[in-house]
Amino acid sequence: MKKYIISAVTALTLTTTSLLAQVNGQVSVPYISYEVKMGKGFDAVQANCLTCHSFGYVINQGRQSRAHWKEKVDKMIYAFKAPMTQEDADTVTEYLYRYYGNGKEK
Repeated sequence: MKKYIISAVTALTLTTTSLLAQVNGQVSVPYISYEVKMGKGFDAVQANCLTCHSFGYVINQGRQSRAHWKEKVDKMIYAFKAPMTQEDADTVTEYLYRYYGNGKEK
């Protein structure tokens, strides 16, 4: 049994290290600037959302309904365990709907 565990660990280690990229020289990572609409509630978005992902995540959603934004905020809280108060969740939902909404409730 020990032989199998040692063999598995060795194989995993060799496989993992061979997958690491080795680059000789400078690596340039592109900077992407997203136009952020400043407004009431942005502080809650910055404190609760932008700590985990870029604003591009919001923009990539497109213009959506209030129900869509509430569903996304709830998913972050319940599925991904975002430590957000209900007050902040309501503020973030309202901000997203006001500045990135389509004017529809559903």
